Amino acid sequence: MPTLNSKNTIRITVGSKNPVKIGAANKAISLLFPSAQVICQGMHAPSGVADQPMTDCETKAGAINRARYCEQQAQLDAELRADLYVAMEGGVDRFDHGAATYAYMAVIYQGELSIGRSAQLPLPESVYQALEDGEELGHVMDRLFNTVNIKQKGGAISLFTYGKASRESVYTQAIVLAMAPFLNPKVFC
Repeated sequence: MPTLNSKNTIRITVGSKNPVKIGAANKAISLLFPSAQVICQGMHAPSGVADQPMTDCETKAGAINRARYCEQQAQLDAELRADLYVAMEGGVDRFDHGAATYAYMAVIYQGELSIGRSAQLPLPESVYQALEDGEELGHVMDRLFNTVNIKQKGGAISLFTYGKASRESVYTQAIVLAMAPFLNPKVFC
């Protein structure tokens, strides 16, 4: 079976229609395989968790559920077949050092699952309280910074870092890291 390194074209199905998530998957795989043509498509994939995951466990489960859904749908629809099924789920949790937001990445290649996690961004207590009250982070940030649909742009990360980092840049890095087992299969066997 050909490896990703030997492919001229790498197809990715992302478990979201969000342009930030599709862009992150495309950039990560293009960075890892610069000589390959990367074809990246998004699809709606249910997370099976709350719209705003509030625990580490729930956030990771959402990413896994989305990736597995993509893989299952590809068995039913040839247009969704891909080399990689990638899903991201952003969540929040309260840690010893305070509340933070982060995301899990789930990548499936040849039926094998690899999990990655992004860096975490500290959150103000007022933002975390709004999330505990049932709001989604993107909506809270839009209200706080007077933006529109920031979750499909730079995200809270961009707002809190004056644009020096973005949701897409952090997700791209986390996907690259999640790919490690597929890049080094002899070491991870």
